[in-house]
Amino acid sequence: MKTLLRTLVLSLGFVPLVACSAPAADAPATKPAEVKKAFEARFPNRPVQSVTPTPVAGIYEVVVQGKQIVYTDAKADYLFVGDLIDTQKRESLTEKKMAELSKVAFSSLPLNDAFKEVRGNGARKLAVFSDPDCPFCHKLENESLAKLDNVTIYTFLFPLTSLHPDAMHKSKLVWCSKDRTAAWAGWMRGGKKLSGSADCATPIERNLALGEKLGINGTPALIFANGQMVPGAIDKDEIEKLLNAK
Repeated sequence: MKTLLRTLVLSLGFVPLVACSAPAADAPATKPAEVKKAFEARFPNRPVQSVTPTPVAGIYEVVVQGKQIVYTDAKADYLFVGDLIDTQKRESLTEKKMAELSKVAFSSLPLNDAFKEVRGNGARKLAVFSDPDCPFCHKLENESLAKLDNVTIYTFLFPLTSLHPDAMHKSKLVWCSKDRTAAWAGWMRGGKKLSGSADCATPIERNLALGEKLGINGTPALIFANGQMVPGAIDKDEIEKLLNAK
């Protein structure tokens, strides 16, 4: 988590500080709106989504565009990134907030922009944002998704062309196939070369826009029926647990 947050702060253009001192506990409270104003004055290109006081006196949680979390003092003179830990409860307040921010109403997903694979009774639902050239997506498909049953998997093609230049072309070949599910499985699980035409209307640009809105900046990304979004090639047992969660 700490490595991820450091990466996020660098991508924002922020410079992480070594330490940050909180003011005295009896310092006058600052309204979140004032913190927001101070923050945006220093970082005008980083729109603030929310400001919330933390349990630490004088320190505020700031969520910026892209659902990224940083911490600041009231005047935005100091900024730091990392996990804010409640040592009594032994939990990361940062991880807890990130989980809240990543919640997605499954019913709001445009499922017509994905292709689906139904296994068994198909009762459990899972959406996956995936790149045909992403090695972690291949790992997820082969080591986890291929072993699931009684599930409906909706795959949103999400090519990251900055990393995989040919991923857009492959994604179009999959979408333009007569049997998208078979074409995808053949490539991802069997290494079968994609062929045919890539000249058809696709939802890929909409998928990319949707991913940005949801805060997806990597693949694979899994969204479960209860709204929980989980990044990465997680193992089958973890997927089973989340599929059965309420």
